[in-house]
Amino acid sequence: MKLFTKSRFKTCLDCPAKLYYQDRDTQYDNSKKEDSFLEALAEGGYQVGELAKLYYPGGHNIADRGYDVPLEKTNELLKNENVVIFEAAIKYKNFFIRVDILEKKGNIINLIEVKSKSFNGEKPDFKLEDPYIQDVAFQTFVMKKAFPHWQIDSFLMLADKSKAATVNGLNQMFRLIKESAERTSVLLNSEMIKKHGIGEPVLSKINVSDKVYKILTEPDKDNLSFEEKVTHWADLHSKGQQIDSELSHMCFSCEFQSEDLSKSGFKECWSKHYSWSDEEYTKPKMSEIWNNRKKKSMFDKGVFFLDQVEKEDIGDFDQTSIALSVGERQWLQVEKYKTKDNTPFIEEEGLRNQMQSFNYPLHFIDFETCMVAIPFYKGQRPYEQIAFQFSHHIMHKSGKVEHKTEFIEIERGKFPNFDFVRALKKALENDNGTIFRYAAHEKTVLNQILKQIEDTNAENLPDKEELKKFIISITGDREERAMVDMLKLVKDFYYHPRMKGSNSIKAVLPAVMESDYVKDKYSQPIGKINVTSINFSDNMTWCQLDDNGQVIDPYKLLSPVFNDIIISDYDSGETVADGGAAMTAFARIQFAEMPDGQRNSTIESLKRYCELDTLAMVIIYDYFRKLTGV
Repeated sequence: MKLFTKSRFKTCLDCPAKLYYQDRDTQYDNSKKEDSFLEALAEGGYQVGELAKLYYPGGHNIADRGYDVPLEKTNELLKNENVVIFEAAIKYKNFFIRVDILEKKGNIINLIEVKSKSFNGEKPDFKLEDPYIQDVAFQTFVMKKAFPHWQIDSFLMLADKSKAATVNGLNQMFRLIKESAERTSVLLNSEMIKKHGIGEPVLSKINVSDKVYKILTEPDKDNLSFEEKVTHWADLHSKGQQIDSELSHMCFSCEFQSEDLSKSGFKECWSKHYSWSDEEYTKPKMSEIWNNRKKKSMFDKGVFFLDQVEKEDIGDFDQTSIALSVGERQWLQVEKYKTKDNTPFIEEEGLRNQMQSFNYPLHFIDFETCMVAIPFYKGQRPYEQIAFQFSHHIMHKSGKVEHKTEFIEIERGKFPNFDFVRALKKALENDNGTIFRYAAHEKTVLNQILKQIEDTNAENLPDKEELKKFIISITGDREERAMVDMLKLVKDFYYHPRMKGSNSIKAVLPAVMESDYVKDKYSQPIGKINVTSINFSDNMTWCQLDDNGQVIDPYKLLSPVFNDIIISDYDSGETVADGGAAMTAFARIQFAEMPDGQRNSTIESLKRYCELDTLAMVIIYDYFRKLTGV
């Protein structure tokens, strides 16, 4: 019998049809199929789970995989009047769950689901449809069915941002070990825990029984009870049948799309409703339009493809400003596709006016950061910002480009933020040149560090006022040297069809490299074009062609940051993805056990990656400079 587990339930919450494809991973492609080890590094789930267990000394951990042995061990332990079980196995009919923490006191049960999600001290206003609440409801349902005589209270245990760590090195007490592709475990630093303890809790337990009760007793939008719904899903799953789902605009982000249509779950789903040709499944969809907030209305009208979109589908938009409005930019993307115009759009006048206000030498900076659930240091709260790396390029008026400085903190457990700002200040304080960032991230991070500096006693931070003054001088909107956002320059004045619906630097750089100027210049070794580098040799050539004569994305020229993930998959353009490769790599050198050689190669990869981020800004600016003559 196929068992309906918690993970399968969560898949059905997203889209019941996906369960069929997910269970047949060799038959269907899945773009979201990720290594659980990397996911754990990015989200901190393993470490949080192990920390939660330490709040219950004397608890029994059931580490066995599979079904029969964990069930047998759980049932034996449940014979005790009072007991705490970690990873308790509960089965009812074809339902099966593993409970993070089960606390039994007679017939009163606390079911505790541990998540790396955070909250700010007060009880969060969870919605009934929130996945975390639904997850706990499913576990409660199975447990109530298996043990109807129990009184069950349902809890979430989350990272509490109102709590500060009371010991140093808390996160370093939990190291991840990848035992195999399917198995990750946490190595507890018992010596460190014994010496320092874990301090006051930074995870808090929230009673969500009221929400769970509503979910289990009130019918859903289809007038089905929770039991009817999950029983239907479980029965079809056990029979190997696909669960029908309504199509919607959300389907265009389905992970089961594939260029190999024989492995496309998306095609299989949609072919039941539409007689599309194979070509139509690979055509650009309206969902690719940048910042498209009208996907639902387009879907409802039957506008599925980019070439079906008309101006009225986008709506009224301003055409009076030199800078592109959102609507203008969206229509530009559609129009260029429909007319097969592959040339870039450049608003030279607006771009020139902006660039004439900049002061040389120009500075280009990029940060790599992370926010982890378990604090690094005493006094730090869950998910406080950690700035562990920056890269800094300078462009002189002569055109000379220098990779001038870089910073990376590699010491395990060392708080880097204040040294980070000191190094950045030293790099930028020698002149009054304009400073460029790409998107809001650098400004946001510096303001978060500013708050940390303000909360630190001056006796522990002698240069406190200097650091505060420096941060304000480059982040304050009215400050003379406030950083300039290159992303805004791109959004306002430049578009290339190769970018499709993205303004990420990872999309803009390959587009810019299609220009004859950039091709000619950067197809030469950097040593010959007046570009210096800290991490690459003078023979490095950034514009290289593939076998078809197409420019290779420069990020694809980088070696993998480590064997499990390619660093160019990380996108630090308009958003900083929580599962980004740079953050994951830093988490790995902080948390994971690895050979020194692998750790050193990971650090070198991080340096090269971050250098390319600021060099990408330089190349884009160099191109704009050529276009405008500034």
